[in-house]
Amino acid sequence: MKKEFKVEGMSCNHCCMAVERALNNIEGVTASVSLEPAIATVEFEGNEKSLEELQKAVSEEGDYTLSQK
Repeated sequence: MKKEFKVEGMSCNHCCMAVERALNNIEGVTASVSLEPAIATVEFEGNEKSLEELQKAVSEEGDYTLSQK
């Protein structure tokens, strides 16, 4: 299953890579993140992860916020 999320708080490619790395470190998640537009495309293997679980991982990298697209 594939989902897209809006990402707030990114201002450069370093931010983009930090969010992408945080999401890809979650087991069963493959993500790609773009800066313009600020979107995270997340593919789940097996069970879909909750927005809260994804947000927790991203918050550990910085002041980034995920929301449903």
